[in-house]
Parts: sequence; C-alpha cells; structure tokens
Amino acid sequence: MTNAPHILVIDDEPQIQRAIRTILTEKGFRVSTASRGEEGLTLAASNEPDIVILDLGLPDMDGVEVCTRLREWTQIPIIILSVRDSERDKVAALDKGADDYLTKPFGIEELLARVRVAIRHAASRKSEQSKIVRAGALTIDLAWHIVKRGEEEVKLTGTEHKLLSYLASNHGRVLTHQSILVHVWGPADADHTEYLRVYMRQLRKKLEEDPERPQVILTEPGIGYRFIAEE
Repeated sequence: MTNAPHILVIDDEPQIQRAIRTILTEKGFRVSTASRGEEGLTLAASNEPDIVILDLGLPDMDGVEVCTRLREWTQIPIIILSVRDSERDKVAALDKGADDYLTKPFGIEELLARVRVAIRHAASRKSEQSKIVRAGALTIDLAWHIVKRGEEEVKLTGTEHKLLSYLASNHGRVLTHQSILVHVWGPADADHTEYLRVYMRQLRKKLEEDPERPQVILTEPGIGYRFIAEE
C-alpha cells in the first residue's frame, strides 16, 4: 500500500467521508480525511497527497478559498464536490484551479472514473506530458501545430489552433468558459461567450464525426468544456 496513490478527502459530512474511504480503499488507494478547511490544508502540506477531493461547503471556510490556497504551492489534482444547484460555486472553484467536479449525490463508478482521470493528469504533469494528443481518429501535435483526422491534415485558423491546443493540453479537465476566453482571447474578452460558441461550433465541424453529437469536445452545461483524449 505504500506506493498506492494517496487521496485526501476534505468534507465535513461523516457519511460522505465513510463512503469515499470505503470505495477508494477497496480499490487499493490510501485515504486521509479532514472535516475542516484548515485541517485539510495542514494535511495536504504535511502528507503531499496525489489527489484532493474537496467539498465546497466546509464549516470554517469556503471550499473555493481552500482551492485558492492549495494552488499557491501545489499543482496536485483537485476534484471538487458540490450539490446540484451550486453551479456558480463549481465555476468559481474551477476558475481557481480545480481540475474536475462531482455532483452530490454521485455514483461509485463516476467517482472512480474521475479519480482515474486525475491520476493520469498528475502523471502527465510530472512526466512533461507528450506533445502528441490522440482522440479517436484525431492526432494533435501540440509542438508543431499539426492536426490530422486519420491521414488527412485538418486546416485550422490561428485562433482555432490556440483554442484546440488549450483544450487538448488540458485533456480530461473541465475548463470554464472564462478560463478559455482569457487564455485564447485575453482578459478583456473574458465575458464574450459568444466568441467561444462560434469557434467551438467551427472546431466541432472540422474535428468531430458528428458535430451535433460530439465525442471529443464535450460540453459541461453552464460551466465550460472538457476534451476527451485516449488513455
């Protein structure tokens, strides 16, 4: 168990703590728990977990603040927990550096899937992730700005390349509308979601087998987008 990934769960609901601990330990993970934000920050600093699962509704501080303070010194994946109607809180946490989110109540397979994605993302960060990203028939060379569908090169505009590169290089992560707009167009255009909708529609027409049912660039309703790459 010493080499098993270590997951820190910061949540003040005892039943959630117990459920997550049971699910993850059965799969071979090491699990630590904290019920308060300050306690979680202390454990994260002293134990250096591989993943943090963070509830947004903590008794001593907002989960977004915990996320912000973690990002001051670490890039470990953060999966946030949220109730169904707190979309604004989820967006705020993702904008502050969280990698993904789970909505309460959540299923066992959903939790495990998100944890596996987070582990892969952490591994890619540590190994200077490959500049080649593959997703279905797509091959994206991030270094040379070459995109192919099968053997055929896909012609993209400069903005489309920048948008695709940001999505693909963060594959598996949920990227908020604002974070994409700031990265691709700049802070002055952070609220111009119409830009994003237009370019995303263009990208999907060029990249997806069926743009109306995308399999690679997925929409996270009300929040942003997630790029799905191969294992």
